[in-house]
Amino acid sequence: MNETVNLADLRQGVRPVDHPTVRAGRIGVLLLNLGTPEGTGYWPMRRYLKEFLSDRRVIETPRLLWWPILNLIILTTRPGRKGRDYATIWNNERDEGPLKTITRAQAEDLARHLKGIAGDKVSVDWAMRYGKPEVRERIQALLDQGCDRILLVPLYPQYSAATSATACDHAFRALMEMRWQPTVRVSPPYHDDPVYIDAVVSSMKRDLAKLPFEPEVILVSFHGVPKEYLLKGDPYHCHCVKTWRLMREAFGWPEDRFRMSFQSRFGTAEWLQPYTDKTVQALAEGGIKRLAIVAPGFSADCLETLEELDGENREIFMHHGGEQFAYLPCLNDSEDGMRVIRHIAERELQGWL
Repeated sequence: MNETVNLADLRQGVRPVDHPTVRAGRIGVLLLNLGTPEGTGYWPMRRYLKEFLSDRRVIETPRLLWWPILNLIILTTRPGRKGRDYATIWNNERDEGPLKTITRAQAEDLARHLKGIAGDKVSVDWAMRYGKPEVRERIQALLDQGCDRILLVPLYPQYSAATSATACDHAFRALMEMRWQPTVRVSPPYHDDPVYIDAVVSSMKRDLAKLPFEPEVILVSFHGVPKEYLLKGDPYHCHCVKTWRLMREAFGWPEDRFRMSFQSRFGTAEWLQPYTDKTVQALAEGGIKRLAIVAPGFSADCLETLEELDGENREIFMHHGGEQFAYLPCLNDSEDGMRVIRHIAERELQGWL
């Protein structure tokens, strides 16, 4: 910078002629979701699984015990099997997983909505905790666009250290390396937000009306976590139960017809119960012939909903005596889904817009 500085010019806001360009004054919104592999082959799946299962927020087993299991067993056998699962739901046109397709669409819709409110003052982007686009990269992209205030929106209705917290960890690690950090807000969990509950129930009712049968039971399935996490103080189980209760009250169904469960467990440790696959099997064996499953904890359809619920659990139900099965889609980028995301963004941007 020029050694001779005119103080009068500085007082009037006039920069020296050789002052570097500074882009500031805009607001960024960054949608955060879990992630997806870059391909269904062995090596893309292995990279994704290694990043995911190396996260201490996800796997809290001591490293001396976990690293041999992860590197010698899981990363040797699991990539091929999970790759085949992903291949059944892969968006071949875009060559990407559905979670990436849907999250992009959510960001694009939100950008259009906020542009109508604030013009070009707001920039919306999206990132994945694991895989691409990387959180660090997209935060920098927002900074390059002049965003000196950023709202992080973890797309997890129910808070868990293994989802919401690790997404924020990743963003904060990027901030730790910056000399000039943006001001950052994080949207809170929205498990009991009336707009969210209404959107989930409204979407379900429309999907149920399209079915050629009326379910005897609706099963509300949430992603599971080890029971130990609950005992350590993670509020996730409590958030899930409250979401389920509010949904059931809005539906007006008794508990025996509107049930909840937890899916996607692996390993030998006890996870939150009841387990989804065991519940589906028990319902079929108990004489239930018509079943619908919904997964309100997922903001977008992904492997755990499209392959595990609509695939594996459909097969379990039919194999054990069930006759009619329906998986009700996530909110995704539907009008109901976007109503929730717009509501969260507008609420958390108050004072900035």
